[in-house]
Amino acid sequence: MKHIVYLHGFASSPDSSKARYFQHRLEAAGHTVSVPDLEEGNFDGLTISRQLEVTRHAAGEGKISLIGSSMGGYLAALYAARHAEVERVVLLAPAFAFARRWPLRLGPEVTEKWQKSGRLEVFHYGEGRNRAIGYQLLEDGLLYEDFPAVKQPCLIFHGALDDVVPASFSQEFAAGRTNVELHVLDAGHDLLNVLQVMGDRTEAFLQ
Repeated sequence: MKHIVYLHGFASSPDSSKARYFQHRLEAAGHTVSVPDLEEGNFDGLTISRQLEVTRHAAGEGKISLIGSSMGGYLAALYAARHAEVERVVLLAPAFAFARRWPLRLGPEVTEKWQKSGRLEVFHYGEGRNRAIGYQLLEDGLLYEDFPAVKQPCLIFHGALDDVVPASFSQEFAAGRTNVELHVLDAGHDLLNVLQVMGDRTEAFLQ
């Protein structure tokens, strides 16, 4: 049985639907599953670096497997590329090229305003309300590569209808990597309509 760390997405929480689903299912299969709060109560000061540190503490010593959703998927890939003790990686709509994509999605005016004011209002799904996020998230994110060099066996699920992180980013990541198994599913970014499909394949993959 494996020690698994599940990394939730941006503006989400350990209580997200996918986190609960995978934790309950994989614990029922005999695995140990940790779901850390990547924000640690400080959403406005969030950075990629700080989330990787939270991941390190949650991983502890010894072999682990990682599951990550959206930004958590990008974090899982970054962490696996830097830690050989990670055995297997499952990525759900991973937010590859995070720091490069966000300014393009927001547009130059919003990005410039964010940089000048230091704060951007976003909807926090975990709390069900708007929250401010600091510009340091983008500044710190630019320190990291778009597509981490993951060497471990890697299973990716991405929605063909994803309008937050296009599936083309996972396809670009998977191209030429024999260790990566990519499934593009009939789903949007949340992938909630394909939980059973992902759960079945993930459970087999982690065995």
